[in-house]
Amino acid sequence: MIIRRTILKQDIVKKLYPNSISVRSAMQQLRCEIEICPPLKEQIANAGNTRCHYYNKQQLLLILEHFSISLEEFEQL
Repeated sequence: MIIRRTILKQDIVKKLYPNSISVRSAMQQLRCEIEICPPLKEQIANAGNTRCHYYNKQQLLLILEHFSISLEEFEQL
């Protein structure tokens, strides 16, 4: 399985929140989840720029670890 260097945030939230009404509300749910966990927020910030429309591979792995989802499970979503 090959993972790209960068993954669009919209693609991530579509898989993590499939029952969300829109991509915008799914993005808001992810932001809230990150905000309530300061260690996760700090780790993501230390892993790279957060002001872009994408997460890098390391940031994605941190988010998946927080949700207790393996990379294989994420690819199948």
